[in-house]
Amino acid sequence: MRDFMTVIKALADENRVRTILALHGRELCVCQIIELLGLAPSTVSKHMAILYQARLVESRKQGRWIHYRLAGDDAPAEVREAIAWACRSLSAAREIRHDAARLKRLLKLDPHELCKNQRPTDQREAKRESRTRVNS
Repeated sequence: MRDFMTVIKALADENRVRTILALHGRELCVCQIIELLGLAPSTVSKHMAILYQARLVESRKQGRWIHYRLAGDDAPAEVREAIAWACRSLSAAREIRHDAARLKRLLKLDPHELCKNQRPTDQREAKRESRTRVNS
């Protein structure tokens, strides 16, 4: 029962569901997911941790980069069924079609360049968070 509830809770967020559908049939670097969702790296990291804990995604690290893919055939049945259900139910949704078109353009970009371009935002965000903590 606990595994089922973890999967359901992981799928209870639009950005996590968008990520599941974006990963269908491919592996993505975290910087590509950040760009697709248009969210802060820390927010995407939290979403990916929730998906990982629910065993909906798997990850691999290559140097500084983390790549995600959907859980494979060795995943529990409820995980495989949840992924299939989400893909079947939402593949025609307007938001998902929009993401697919955006992802098609993103996949043409070099992930290393994409990640490098996101780094200054990370540094500004870290400074802003640091100032917020000091001023609190």
